[in-house]
Amino acid sequence: MRNILITGGAGFVGFHLARHLLVHTQDTVVITDNLQRGRMDEDLKNLLATYATRLTFIQADLTDQAAFEMLGGPFEHIYHLAAVNGTKHFYRMPSEVLRINTLSLAFLLEWVAKMEQKPKVCFTSSNEAYAGALEAFGVLPLPTPEAVPLVISDPYNARWTYAGTKLIGELFMIHYASTFNIPGVIVRPHNFYGPRAGYDHVIPELCERIRLKVDPFPLMSPEETRSFCYIEDAVEAMRMLMESAATDKQPIETVHIGSHDETTIQGLADHCFDIAGWRPTALDIKPSPAGSVKRRLGDISKINALVGWAPKTSLKDGLKQTIAWYDAHPKPTA
Repeated sequence: MRNILITGGAGFVGFHLARHLLVHTQDTVVITDNLQRGRMDEDLKNLLATYATRLTFIQADLTDQAAFEMLGGPFEHIYHLAAVNGTKHFYRMPSEVLRINTLSLAFLLEWVAKMEQKPKVCFTSSNEAYAGALEAFGVLPLPTPEAVPLVISDPYNARWTYAGTKLIGELFMIHYASTFNIPGVIVRPHNFYGPRAGYDHVIPELCERIRLKVDPFPLMSPEETRSFCYIEDAVEAMRMLMESAATDKQPIETVHIGSHDETTIQGLADHCFDIAGWRPTALDIKPSPAGSVKRRLGDISKINALVGWAPKTSLKDGLKQTIAWYDAHPKPTA
């Protein structure tokens, strides 16, 4: 039995990871969040009530270095998920994306470096860290392996502030881990989706427009491709990497988590229309914002070789569960 800390634990991935650990292990879990974007909603309240003896919530701002002293411990595993995500936020508050994402990781690693017994740390990076390589060089292998250049194609474009924090975050993890002998792993999520993912990402936005039967139906960049990984598969992958001795070495591993399948945004919308049993009479095609990546498909052969993980949930099955949740939890009115 381990004592585990999840930063950003009230957010989408943090909530599902906490629930997965509580269901599939006997671990105790501490989740911390500043509730700026994560929510103390009914799902989280119910999780806290159901596992009251094994789950603790601490509201804290991890850009305040003193806040780490509130978190207790000792911890065997730390999952660092705290970050500002969502493309709209990159454009709306780029300075906050930079400040929050960088300071929270730097202070976390400073805290861990001082510990006599070092916990194993999982840092969630992003495929955004290398996404600019396609725009900058015109070439990016697909499926994309972990060992590709990390590129910020245009530092003046606020869209790349998040990618910049993930790129520098990987450097922080690699070099703090080697300097202070911190065990850990870097994971690059590839479009995790599922229930309770907020309302600002592509699948929740599709769900909301379908629920409202918006017609003509706005659809941004239908020709672009992504690989979508259902959240329960994703958090299982994170747990397997952290529990495996295969990742207990230096230099620490960087590992993609995603699916095998490349799907166009048009194909994604068509799946959603079919599941909902409704289709608009016309599409209102919108262009992508500057810097948007045309294709993404991560190579997941490394994680399969390390721990034997592969996604189990088909896109159609995952979308059914996601759409059902959003039908029951429509976007709150302003």
